Amino acid sequence: MSVLLFSALSEELQCSICLDVFTDPVSTPCGHNFCKSCLNQCWNNSQTYNCPFCKETFNNRPELKINTTLRQLVQVFKQNIPEKTSEVLCDICDGVKKKALKICLLCQNAYCQTHLDVHQKIMNLKHKLIDPVLNLENYICQKHEKPLELFCKDDQTCVCLLCAVTNHRNHNTVAVEEESGVRRTKMMEIHTDVQKMIHDRMKKIQDIKHSAQLKKKTSEKDKAESIELFADLMRCIERCQSELLEMMEQKQKAAEKQAEELIKDLEQEITELKRRDAELEQISHTEDHLHLLQIYPELSKPPHTSSWTHVSISDTQLSVETLRKTLTQLQDTLDDKLSSSVRRKMQQHAVDVTLDPDTAYPDLIISDDGKLVTDGDIELELSDNPGRFDTCPCVLAKEGFNSGRFYFEVQVKGKTDWDLGVARESANRKGKIIVAPEDGYWIIVLRNENQYLAVESSAVSLSLRVKPQVVGVFVDYEEGLVTFYDVESRSHIYSFTSQCFTEKLFPFFSPCNNKKGKNAAPLILT
Repeated sequence: MSVLLFSALSEELQCSICLDVFTDPVSTPCGHNFCKSCLNQCWNNSQTYNCPFCKETFNNRPELKINTTLRQLVQVFKQNIPEKTSEVLCDICDGVKKKALKICLLCQNAYCQTHLDVHQKIMNLKHKLIDPVLNLENYICQKHEKPLELFCKDDQTCVCLLCAVTNHRNHNTVAVEEESGVRRTKMMEIHTDVQKMIHDRMKKIQDIKHSAQLKKKTSEKDKAESIELFADLMRCIERCQSELLEMMEQKQKAAEKQAEELIKDLEQEITELKRRDAELEQISHTEDHLHLLQIYPELSKPPHTSSWTHVSISDTQLSVETLRKTLTQLQDTLDDKLSSSVRRKMQQHAVDVTLDPDTAYPDLIISDDGKLVTDGDIELELSDNPGRFDTCPCVLAKEGFNSGRFYFEVQVKGKTDWDLGVARESANRKGKIIVAPEDGYWIIVLRNENQYLAVESSAVSLSLRVKPQVVGVFVDYEEGLVTFYDVESRSHIYSFTSQCFTEKLFPFFSPCNNKKGKNAAPLILT
């Protein structure tokens, strides 16, 4: 078995709990493998049952059955583990040398069990013994040929007793065992941090894969709708359709490529972190204090990784706003047909909206079916509940939406003034109201019969070719889009784009003041 193949197979057959080759491997429902005893120990000490690798939680404790195929593969692997060819032999033995059990740092000899007993008897256990090592010179002061028993904190190096009373006489020195204990604690903290980084990146991979799948489904749905939209148009429309599909395909491919690259980068970081984790795990259990001190500077350096907290793949969803821009380019020859198609697309998300009397300003009169509102010009005696508008002639719908897309239409025929749009649930309804997006209102208004405005942070004047009789309102919650549409002329009025919705949105209506009968016409939900 080649070294590379052995190394790769060793990593694949390693339990992520004990970091050793599997013993009686079992599989979780999510597809990950662990030693049976390791997994049982995790679950015995926990109130919940989740996968230690991907953290997926199971409602009931899964029944663990040994993965016989994997167990056979582990057995074959263990039979082919390369034998260790280098070991320390006794320096005292004549003829065939036995394996050394200990090394004396003072005598600088390796001893088998027989000669170790003699050595200890003669030296009366005063010499310092360590486990056999091949690099004994690293444990001996090269200047004085004495054991490195102390650590100089001033120079951050290991020294012998003679060094401590000569070159390091006034320095702060401690026993290597003491400094090793301090460094071991710090390394365990690093070890914990590395494990958390591994978990976070594995979770990020799962999130990216899930997001990529959802976006791919959305992209496929949008492509199907686009094909249906352009199917009955002439050659110029077919060209537009081809360009639009190509753009969507490029976005999808770019998103998939980006996801693959992100996953590849994350997997590379996980491989490196696993390597560091294994090194930290191995060194954390060593009794070789000097070796720990010598390797500590390298292992204590933070792993070179990126921050993935805000990383996500590009959106592939075809927005209504993008579609609107595409249709505008063809307006000269295809305005009627394309605008009708847009309306049909919005109407796929039509909802049944009724007015909520508990939110209505006391002057407003609402029909019994909740579909009509007008200003009665006479303030009614109503309870001032927390949700009621008390100064402005406004009312909200009973229905609120905190996801997806929704569409409703309102007849504004015969009115000189009106307000339409959506409001977030926590928007102010008391006293003087500021109806801007930052205050939770996304609306357009009519003033003085022909002055149309979109209420942004500063009002935006709207130039409309015809006076709308029925206004359609379309909202895409996830995309942050609120679009207003002239239903009869099949034309776009205005869109609030790139908004950030975090609360329920309620359709918002204001028939405005009666103006002594000039504005008495009602708003009607069609």
